[in-house]
Amino acid sequence: MHPLLNIAVRAARRAGDLIVRNLDRGPNLEVSAKSRNDFVSEVDRAAEAEIIAIIRKSYPRHAFLAEESGRTDGEECTWIIDPLDGTTNFLHGFPQFAVSIACEYRGRLEVAVVFDPMRSELFTAARGEGTQLDGKRVRVSKRRGLEGALIGTGFPYRANLKYLKPYLGMLEVVMGAAAGVRRPGSAALDLAYVASGRTDGFWEIGLSPWDTAAGTLLITEAGGMVGTLTGREYRQDGHIVAGSPKVYAALIEAIAPHVPAELAG
Repeated sequence: MHPLLNIAVRAARRAGDLIVRNLDRGPNLEVSAKSRNDFVSEVDRAAEAEIIAIIRKSYPRHAFLAEESGRTDGEECTWIIDPLDGTTNFLHGFPQFAVSIACEYRGRLEVAVVFDPMRSELFTAARGEGTQLDGKRVRVSKRRGLEGALIGTGFPYRANLKYLKPYLGMLEVVMGAAAGVRRPGSAALDLAYVASGRTDGFWEIGLSPWDTAAGTLLITEAGGMVGTLTGREYRQDGHIVAGSPKVYAALIEAIAPHVPAELAG
């Protein structure tokens, strides 16, 4: 296993164990609001601290971009971390959340881990080595278009509520063309499911780098495509479309009439 990936897996599993141990404490956890309906719990912070400590033990000079602690400068490699993607689900005992860890070397993603601690499913990728689920190679689906496809998404919220109307236009057209649309509430897992062929595509507005970094490498290493809402290169800037190659192209075409000008980059 790639040495960076080995450390990422170790950190993700340790964080996942911590999260599961605290699941039943939901109503009694210390929770604060970063903004309206955007929560952080003591478990988010503890899981992030655990991940960073494990990585620093092996790579003390590396940099970090983590959801709760922000950016920490370092050399060459940057670890992009969401210690608990799906905090609201976790706080409600809704079993759809994940640990997401990626490592970027000189601006290029090199390894990725998304760990689902409730199902003990481990999605991993290393650049040039493909994507695996629990050690077995996976690929994106062979779906040839939106007909019959299962598509994941996320609803705009917080600052992105201003895009709700155009998003609903996108949702309407995708629902009319696909077999089904799902919104489980963890973008990291949504992207991992595209990579493993469980869903055929995904789109969302207003994500953060720690939501998407690991998942995008999982998808590209599994033969899929990732881009902006208009099909341009995705640079972890939040507005994302992903899928198997033909579903990706069909999604881009379907939502195009509803993409606001300011999101067309």
